[in-house]
Amino acid sequence: MQAPAQGSLRSTRGSKAAWLIGAIAIALAGCSTDPKDDPNSQASLDKLYSEAKSDLEGGAYDRAIKSLEKVEGRAAGTLMAQQAQLDLAWANYKSGERAAAITALDRFIKLNPSSPAIDYALYMKGIVNFNEDLGLFGRLASQDVAERDQQASRDALLAFRQLVDQYPSSRYAEDAKVRIDFITNTLATYEVHVSRYYFNRNAFVAAANRAQNAVLEFPRAPAVEEALYLMMQSYEKLGLKPLRDDAERVLTKSFPQSKFLVQNQAEQQKKSWWKFW
Repeated sequence: MQAPAQGSLRSTRGSKAAWLIGAIAIALAGCSTDPKDDPNSQASLDKLYSEAKSDLEGGAYDRAIKSLEKVEGRAAGTLMAQQAQLDLAWANYKSGERAAAITALDRFIKLNPSSPAIDYALYMKGIVNFNEDLGLFGRLASQDVAERDQQASRDALLAFRQLVDQYPSSRYAEDAKVRIDFITNTLATYEVHVSRYYFNRNAFVAAANRAQNAVLEFPRAPAVEEALYLMMQSYEKLGLKPLRDDAERVLTKSFPQSKFLVQNQAEQQKKSWWKFW
């Protein structure tokens, strides 16, 4: 009666031994797996990043973005992850995803404040925003000028100024200065355009305020000349003679040969023609 029991015990021990041998074999097989098959291995990351760069150079931006996002996540904390962030910003920018590009650049600047590529990140942030509003005056005809938002241009200006102020020796500084001048003049001209828009609709308080914004915010821009004239004219319409005279005094001092002064004198003479008869 004992034989079946003894035989059953030997069978159980055999099964356990077989299971243990199998487990060890699986573990050993896992240890011997080719590193290239590990998605987090350096070899796999190098391959993935290389493919992303090829896609980026070939214009396959959507595919490059997906690969770069994987590289950034898997290589977190490494120089490769930093480079992937910058490449990701560029890929989004080239594919027309401005908001995503700015997000990637802001993340890079926040996570890598001491990186030697911070100047490039600031430059790229300026470029992304800069190109958003290059068609400023070309689109005025299809949109109410008073409703336009110039925040992208202002953000570009801030980025370029930060680059020039903090990294004056950067290889990107000179180009940033040129763009600063362009944006400054564009924004000043825009303020004057809006001021004129309000003035022509008899909204003289709004016209004076927008012209004053141009004078205070962009004092060296060429558009300031007309801004002062619009201030002068708006204050005159509002019956604010002291403010009107102040604006004329600044205009005369800053732009003694101003065509607006000549225009104003002609208008004054036309108004008082009766004195000559």
